[in-house]
Amino acid sequence: MIQVTPHIAIDERELEERFIRAGGPGGQNVNKVSTAVQLRFDALGSPSLPEGVKRRLRGVAGSRLTSEGELIITAQSHRSQERNREDAVQRLVEILRQAAHTPRHRTPTRPTLGSKTRRLEAKTHRGKVKRLRSEPPSAG
Repeated sequence: MIQVTPHIAIDERELEERFIRAGGPGGQNVNKVSTAVQLRFDALGSPSLPEGVKRRLRGVAGSRLTSEGELIITAQSHRSQERNREDAVQRLVEILRQAAHTPRHRTPTRPTLGSKTRRLEAKTHRGKVKRLRSEPPSAG
């Protein structure tokens, strides 16, 4: 089990790993060995995730979430399969943690009478300053 939050854990059997060839450092190793990891997780079909997390995941995951609801993460920054696998799982957990965080409900407030008065007085004062800067009207 991969612990995402204290209340959410996903089973490792829900993850599908594919090893592909990676670009970047590695010399001849890059051409021979499939070290990059493509991690697939059926997020919208997962029984481990609550509905609210699935809904928020669409916004958090962005283009990494396919139209079928599968979350795809590709990790290829390291030279070994094991480190790339750990990196991909860590990134998956981070995305799921962001989606698990419920945003606080904003209660709209209204400006106080004092703040309205101060704002209008400041506007009046600025208008007077600007009026004083202008040329006086010509007499005649």
